[in-house]
Amino acid sequence: MRIGLRILLGYFVIVAIAGFLLMRVFVQEVKPGVRQAMEDTLADTANVLAELATDDMLAGRMADGRFAARIAALHGRELDARIWDFDKASVSYRITVTDADGIVVYDSAGRELGRDNSRWNDVYRTLRGQYGARSTRSDPDDESSSVMYVAAPIRDGERVIGVLTVSKPNRTIEPVILRSERIVRRWGMVLLGAALAIGLYAAWWLSRQLGGLQRYARAVTEGERASLPRAAGEFRDLGLALETMRDRLEGKQYVEHYVHSLTHELKSPLTAIRGAAELLERPLPEADRIQFAGTIRQQGERMTRTIDKLLALAAVEYRQRIEAPEAVDVAALLDDVLADAALRASEAGVRLESRAEHALPPLQGDRFLLRQMLGNLLDNAIDFSPRGGAVSLDARMEGPRLRLQVCDQGTGIPDYAAGRVFERFYSLPRPGSGARSSGLGLGFVREVAALHGGEADLRNGPDGGAVASVWLPAG
Repeated sequence: MRIGLRILLGYFVIVAIAGFLLMRVFVQEVKPGVRQAMEDTLADTANVLAELATDDMLAGRMADGRFAARIAALHGRELDARIWDFDKASVSYRITVTDADGIVVYDSAGRELGRDNSRWNDVYRTLRGQYGARSTRSDPDDESSSVMYVAAPIRDGERVIGVLTVSKPNRTIEPVILRSERIVRRWGMVLLGAALAIGLYAAWWLSRQLGGLQRYARAVTEGERASLPRAAGEFRDLGLALETMRDRLEGKQYVEHYVHSLTHELKSPLTAIRGAAELLERPLPEADRIQFAGTIRQQGERMTRTIDKLLALAAVEYRQRIEAPEAVDVAALLDDVLADAALRASEAGVRLESRAEHALPPLQGDRFLLRQMLGNLLDNAIDFSPRGGAVSLDARMEGPRLRLQVCDQGTGIPDYAAGRVFERFYSLPRPGSGARSSGLGLGFVREVAALHGGEADLRNGPDGGAVASVWLPAG
């Protein structure tokens, strides 16, 4: 089974279980919630009517007083109300009043006059100063026949002289409950369908990302030309890791090619020198002798320049100390480095800035190497800065050390490359062209810093871009 299908099935099972449990909770809470709302309304109504019935209760005309007449008129009223999606034509309340002994003295339905209701919870608790309510079935075998009763005390001062109970059949709210349950179930199915659609998309996306990386790895394995597929998040990191692995493997071939190129570069002048030397061993006219001697000198100088470049790189790497350090003015050093990089920055459309503290102590070291070091950092920053961006070269004291800092406004260092940027021959593609450098510049920077007793660091800045820092002992 493909990984995308496995992820889809697992995701859908989890969502289905969560949706099922959630719908059950909602459905189970609908009925109690509606009944709680109805009980709250009945409690308010009972207390209002209890106040209105107090005068007739004290006067002993509960059954035929003004209160009873108004209630009778209420039951004859036509409501003709449309509440949400339901029609309501009449009042569904039933009102009973009991005296202090729990005997019914008034019943709006006229069925329980004279009956002893003192054993019912609504009357029993209310007569004792507590909140009284109950829900009782008219037919013990029919759950839908339950009626909710909520009572309120009728008082004469602090003394309870009677209880007014308002009752309402629970079946009157059953349509509301069923409607709410239908809405919950319908939207639950909609959410389940949306979750399935999202799961399908996620599975397709994961399969697409993994498939692209798989094809890329297969192409690299077979030695084909292949570009890293577009990816996002962890898949992008995985792709970059694969590309880095490919680059390291190809780096070995690059070193081999570098040695072959160097051999070829030295072979040509050596061949010319040997040929000229063989001719000089014979008697030659003066003009030919001068010509061949000049050839030997030119080819010798060519070899010398090539070897000098390699020796300079090796000298920095293996040099133990600076034999004749000189005092280097920091402000003048920064000015020289910025002047060197001005033309290149202008061509790249990048603005150079310098923010150096005043009265910085001089550096003790090799001015040429320090200038080359900062030049390498500026070159990197310019390469990775967008057109119209800025590159800043700062210098400030941090304790006993001087910090030289180069900041750019580029995309920063990818996580996978953070620990490798100082490796020899390791280089990141430039944003504009995708070209890579030799991968020796930052290694040179670190070696020069170490040669001066300092250290170098390159990391992402807090506001984006990369920040290259060199700490050197000052004074």
